[in-house]
Amino acid sequence: MNWVVAPPAPPGATPSRGRIWWEIAIVLALGLGQSAIYAVVALAYRLTSEVALGDQSTTLNPSRSDRELFDLIYQLLSIAFALAPVLLVCYLLWSPTRPRLGALGLDGTRVGRDIARGAGLVAAIGIPGLGLYAGGRALGLFVAVNPGGLGDHWWTVPVLLLSAVRAAAQEEFVVLGYLFARLRQLGWGIWPIVIATSVLRASYHLYQGPGAFVGNLLMGLLFGFLFARTGRLLPFLVAHFLVDAVVFVGYPLAAAWWPGLFGLPG
Repeated sequence: MNWVVAPPAPPGATPSRGRIWWEIAIVLALGLGQSAIYAVVALAYRLTSEVALGDQSTTLNPSRSDRELFDLIYQLLSIAFALAPVLLVCYLLWSPTRPRLGALGLDGTRVGRDIARGAGLVAAIGIPGLGLYAGGRALGLFVAVNPGGLGDHWWTVPVLLLSAVRAAAQEEFVVLGYLFARLRQLGWGIWPIVIATSVLRASYHLYQGPGAFVGNLLMGLLFGFLFARTGRLLPFLVAHFLVDAVVFVGYPLAAAWWPGLFGLPG
C-alpha cells in the first residue's frame, strides 16, 4: 500500500529526537494532551458518582456569564486562545519555501476538490456517530451531551459556528497534521502513528463516557488512514467543522423532536 504522508526527513534536517519529544509534549500540554488528562479524571469522577452515568450530562459550549455582553466577550476570548496551539504548530513546521504548510498537509492546491471530499466524509462519520450516540445513551454508556448551552442571543449561532471552527482546527492541525509529521521524523511507521493519534483523539472525549472513546477511536482510525493515503488536511478540517456545526446549531431541534434520545436528564 502506498502512503502519501511525507517520509522522515534526512539526518541533520530536523531537531534531535529528544528535542522533538519535548516539543510534542509542550504542544500537547498546551491543548489536547491537557484535555485528555482532564477527561480521564472526569470519567473517573463520573464512574464513582452515585448518579448513574446515563443520568449525567455535560455541556460543550456553556454560558460564561449572566451578562450578555460579557458572555460574548468570554466566548470569543476562549475560542481565540484555544487556537494558540494551532498557530504554534504552524510556526514550528513553517517552511521557508512553498508550500509553507506542506508538512501539515496544506499546499493551497485543489481546494475545491478537498472541500467536496470533506463534505462527502460528513455522511461517513456523522450518521454512524449519531447512531452510536443514540445506542450508547440507551445502554447508559454515554453522558447526555448538550452541545449548545448558550442563551438565545443574536450572536449565539455565529459563536457556535466559530466553536466548530475552533474544534476542527485544534484537533486536525495537531492530531493529523502536526503529530503525523513529527512522529514520522522520529521514524515511526504509519500504522503506529494512526493508532496512537486515534487513541489520543478518543482520550480527550472520555468525559462524555466510554461510548465516546469508542466512537472517536473509530473516527480517528478512519481519518488517520485516509490522511496517510492522501496527505491532504483540508478535507478533514471541512468534515470536522460541518459535523460539529450541525450538532452545535441543530441540537435544540433534535432534543425537541427526540427528547428520549437527545434530551437532558430531568
